[in-house]
Amino acid sequence: MKRSLTIPLTCSVLFLATLSGCFTIKTEHEVKPIQINVDVNLKVERELEDLFGDIDAASDTIVDPESEN
Repeated sequence: MKRSLTIPLTCSVLFLATLSGCFTIKTEHEVKPIQINVDVNLKVERELEDLFGDIDAASDTIVDPESEN
Protein backbone atom coordinates (compact mmCIF):
# COMPACT_ATOMS: atom_id res chain seq x y z
CA MET A 1 0.00 0.00 0.00
CA LYS A 2 2.81 2.36 0.83
CA ARG A 3 4.47 1.73 -2.50
CA SER A 4 1.33 2.51 -4.46
CA LEU A 5 1.17 6.08 -2.99
CA THR A 6 4.83 6.85 -3.59
CA ILE A 7 4.70 7.03 -7.38
CA PRO A 8 1.60 9.28 -7.69
CA LEU A 9 2.88 11.52 -4.89
CA THR A 10 6.27 11.85 -6.57
CA CYS A 11 4.65 12.61 -9.92
CA SER A 12 2.41 15.24 -8.30
CA VAL A 13 5.39 16.95 -6.65
CA LEU A 14 7.36 16.95 -9.91
CA PHE A 15 4.35 18.33 -11.81
CA LEU A 16 3.87 21.16 -9.30
CA ALA A 17 7.58 21.95 -9.35
CA THR A 18 7.52 22.12 -13.16
CA LEU A 19 4.38 24.25 -13.14
CA SER A 20 5.87 26.72 -10.64
CA GLY A 21 8.62 27.53 -13.16
CA CYS A 22 6.00 28.97 -15.52
CA PHE A 23 4.97 31.78 -13.20
CA THR A 24 6.47 35.20 -13.85
CA ILE A 25 6.51 38.24 -11.65
CA LYS A 26 6.56 41.66 -13.26
CA THR A 27 8.16 44.48 -11.31
CA GLU A 28 8.04 48.17 -12.16
CA HIS A 29 10.49 50.82 -11.04
CA GLU A 30 9.79 54.52 -10.99
CA VAL A 31 12.56 57.09 -10.81
CA LYS A 32 11.41 60.25 -9.06
CA PRO A 33 13.39 63.49 -9.05
CA ILE A 34 15.07 64.50 -5.81
CA GLN A 35 15.02 68.11 -4.70
CA ILE A 36 18.16 69.32 -2.95
CA ASN A 37 18.26 72.64 -1.11
CA VAL A 38 21.67 74.08 -0.26
CA ASP A 39 21.87 76.41 2.69
CA VAL A 40 24.05 79.45 1.94
CA ASN A 41 24.04 80.83 5.46
CA LEU A 42 27.48 79.33 6.11
CA LYS A 43 29.06 81.35 3.31
CA VAL A 44 27.39 84.57 4.48
CA GLU A 45 28.42 83.87 8.06
CA ARG A 46 32.06 83.40 7.06
CA GLU A 47 32.03 86.64 5.05
CA LEU A 48 30.54 88.53 7.99
CA GLU A 49 33.15 87.08 10.34
CA ASP A 50 35.88 88.21 7.95
CA LEU A 51 34.36 91.69 7.69
CA PHE A 52 33.95 92.14 11.44
CA GLY A 53 37.33 90.53 12.03
CA ASP A 54 38.90 93.21 9.81
CA ILE A 55 36.99 95.92 11.72
CA ASP A 56 38.10 94.48 15.06
CA ALA A 57 41.71 94.38 13.87
CA ALA A 58 41.45 98.00 12.70
CA SER A 59 39.95 99.08 16.02
CA ASP A 60 43.13 97.97 17.79
CA THR A 61 45.13 100.44 15.71
CA ILE A 62 42.86 103.45 16.29
CA VAL A 63 44.44 105.91 18.66
CA ASP A 64 42.36 108.11 20.94
CA PRO A 65 43.23 111.77 20.15
CA GLU A 66 42.74 112.86 23.77
CA SER A 67 45.23 110.36 25.10
CA GLU A 68 48.00 111.83 22.92
CA ASN A 69 47.88 115.20 24.75
